[in-house]
Amino acid sequence: MKDTVKKFVQVLTDGDAEVINEEQWGLRKLAYPIQHKSTGFYNLVEFKADPQLVDKLETEFRRDEAVMRFLTTALDKHALEYNEKRRKGAFRKDKKKPKEEAAS
Repeated sequence: MKDTVKKFVQVLTDGDAEVINEEQWGLRKLAYPIQHKSTGFYNLVEFKADPQLVDKLETEFRRDEAVMRFLTTALDKHALEYNEKRRKGAFRKDKKKPKEEAAS
């Protein structure tokens, strides 16, 4: 699974995309069975790229048998602000400060 994610991140970096954030959400139960499977690994990669590179990335997703589903979305300025706050831990339920802020 990690090798598959690396491959797609490499497609992005080879195409001069800026990878902003990469999260591995791990093994999760699917909402409905896909190809007789009930669980799958979820990954989130946030990046800035040219629209042509997104087309190339989606083609690579379709060609890889390890990828059951994918979703590519364009974020507006409000979503970008929200993601930045989320990465910094503003919405954490346990109210602990992230390691970065605790160290400073």
